[in-house]
Amino acid sequence: MLDIIRSTDRNAIDRLLQARTTSLAEAEAVVRPILDDIRRQGDRALRRYARKFDRLDLRKAGFTVSSDEIRHAYRKVPRGFVAALRVAAANIRKTARRQLPRPWTFETRTGVSVGQVVRPLEGVACYVPGGRFPLPSTVLMSVIPAQEAGVREVMVTSPRPAPAVLVAADVLGIRKIFRLGGAQAVAAFAYGTESVPRVDKIVGPGNRYVAAAKKLVAGECGIDFVAGPSELVLVGARGDPEWIASDLVAQAEHDPDAVAILITPSFKLALQVQAAARGILARLALPLAERALAAQGGIVVTRTLAEAAGLANRLAPEHLTLLEGAAGLLGRVRSAGSIFLGAYSPVAAGDYASGTNHILPTSGAARLRGGLSAADFVKTISVQRLSRRGLAGLKNAIVTLANTEGLKAHAFSVQARFRSSGGERTPKR
Repeated sequence: MLDIIRSTDRNAIDRLLQARTTSLAEAEAVVRPILDDIRRQGDRALRRYARKFDRLDLRKAGFTVSSDEIRHAYRKVPRGFVAALRVAAANIRKTARRQLPRPWTFETRTGVSVGQVVRPLEGVACYVPGGRFPLPSTVLMSVIPAQEAGVREVMVTSPRPAPAVLVAADVLGIRKIFRLGGAQAVAAFAYGTESVPRVDKIVGPGNRYVAAAKKLVAGECGIDFVAGPSELVLVGARGDPEWIASDLVAQAEHDPDAVAILITPSFKLALQVQAAARGILARLALPLAERALAAQGGIVVTRTLAEAAGLANRLAPEHLTLLEGAAGLLGRVRSAGSIFLGAYSPVAAGDYASGTNHILPTSGAARLRGGLSAADFVKTISVQRLSRRGLAGLKNAIVTLANTEGLKAHAFSVQARFRSSGGERTPKR
């Protein structure tokens, strides 16, 4: 459990890096015929897979959750739950508003105006896993950015949605909650069926079959990203060992495949955190977390703090915590899904209520992008307006480039605007 390894042990470091690699090849082979069935048979295939995988009879239950079920769900959530949702939602909404790209326009030269307009997607499906834990927080994280972006139709889908999920969706004003899960849900929203509308984008986490399905439909439907098991890397030389250990254990309780790593130049801190984690696991009795820490957890002892930062960049983790005294490393961080600074910034704050999004890239994908944001739900469309004078100033460059590429009609489309049977036309705006 939480083995301590030296950064000089290259084989051990390579194993740590490779342990996060999620191969979807096997899942894709399972998922591909499901996608084909849904595309060809629509609702009929959906009902069959719902019975097979989720033990649901959609003929009786219906594809969507009824208003009576939602009212009943309010009686099953704990006291204070709705108030907690509203606190978290307010912060997530404020953050999402600031993430939106803005329309703009400016002149690149006299008579040549360029800019962009911003338009929301029309329809989005927010996937909420229905596994061992209910995830109302994922409803907040996926729905609110879409709403702030102005998406016209935002829907939630979850296999056997828990009462907390139903209440969270209702609090946000969602009117269509589907009881669909797995690869079949992804296929239904990607292709559309008799009862499920086709959407522009599918977002949200899921198991490897959901991830594989999203990967396979990505050419026909937008997705956020293909996500694997959750990850946390902590970097620093000092801090409260129990607090650090509690963050590692919290990460590990997500999933048996979750990754939780401390990178530190302090061997003393490594030993203290190792002991603290053992104590927390014994106190809370978390066998799944213990399995995850044994399989994908670890404490890496580096020679310097700078080396620790370099290793963190190689890992490109979903979550990166810079411990007390390590915040100065922020400028060195090149790749992370979300960064947490200091002792009082546990990952749990971002998971629920600080305002940043917890739907984040994993398995090294943070090298390419950050987490889900309101910007994922809009299109930026370029706009240009040229006057005659503006086009005249660019004519030679355009014609030369077009002819160089062998695209004569492109060149002519510009030249024609300056020709007439009687010579040059009278200048017009």
